[in-house]
Amino acid sequence: MAQVLQPFANFYQQVDYPDLITGLEQPDDAAVWKLDDDRALVVTTDFFTPVVDNPYDYGSIAAANSLSDIYAMGAKPFLALNIAAIPNDLPKEMVSEILRGGMEKAREAGVVIAGGHTIQDKEPKYGLIALGFAHPEKLMVKGGMRECDVLLLSKPLGTGVITTALKKEIAHKEHLQTAIASMQELNAKAGALALELNAHGATDITGFGLLGHAWEMAKASGCGIRLRMDAIPLLPGAEEYAKKGTFAGGAFDNQAFYSPHVEFDDIPEYKQMLLFDPQTSGGLLVSVDEETYKNFNPKSGLSEVFTEIGRVIPGEKILVR
Repeated sequence: MAQVLQPFANFYQQVDYPDLITGLEQPDDAAVWKLDDDRALVVTTDFFTPVVDNPYDYGSIAAANSLSDIYAMGAKPFLALNIAAIPNDLPKEMVSEILRGGMEKAREAGVVIAGGHTIQDKEPKYGLIALGFAHPEKLMVKGGMRECDVLLLSKPLGTGVITTALKKEIAHKEHLQTAIASMQELNAKAGALALELNAHGATDITGFGLLGHAWEMAKASGCGIRLRMDAIPLLPGAEEYAKKGTFAGGAFDNQAFYSPHVEFDDIPEYKQMLLFDPQTSGGLLVSVDEETYKNFNPKSGLSEVFTEIGRVIPGEKILVR
């Protein structure tokens, strides 16, 4: 979205709005408006078509995905509005389940859904406008990475290839259930731990895949990235479907757009494609100081939330080794 809106950034120069901390001029996950020295309002929106068959699960996943942008900015969500597009022939019971899934996931996050807007459309779409509060000096932004930082990822990859396998009717039930649970998981704990680690930068992994979102961070930070392929966690079944080429079109779009910025070692193409695979409600990618990470209290459950997958390095490329 940031790439699409970039030509319009000059219409809203941040110099004209000194309280607008992040807006169209940055590639960040949400807009941020400074309220005072201790509070900033973080605002974002996201919605998409169903990725699973069960309407309750769909609503829950869509809400978790919408709230991830708030967590990725170092904020705590508190208020949301529904956005829904509903086909005329969609049974009311299914609509109710979608909204119930979203409401209960929001409640889990401590968020109040206070209203929203619906329209008629040929295909269902659902998501949230979400608002959160952050400290202006503790925001996590994509351009905050520093050389020698450790890169941490909070969820395994594979939701894209597994939900595509579902559409092709070849997904195993247990693989799908694990992927759904991952997509429904809030990034609340990951966001809170990132703040405790004084993270330099963060983003959530969604439609551009791991490499696309990592490149956004690298470009905004003026750094390179080195990733260890064998360290990157994958959902059960992801490799199986990847070997069969079960990728959505978006994975190949990501490959075409971001591959000029990536150098792979001798890594099979199906594994490469897993890093371009679009994710739904993926994890947080966080950049933290190496010493802070090494000395962090393990009792906090850091290893239960994050996996170390690489380093920030000098350069202008993402190296996958």
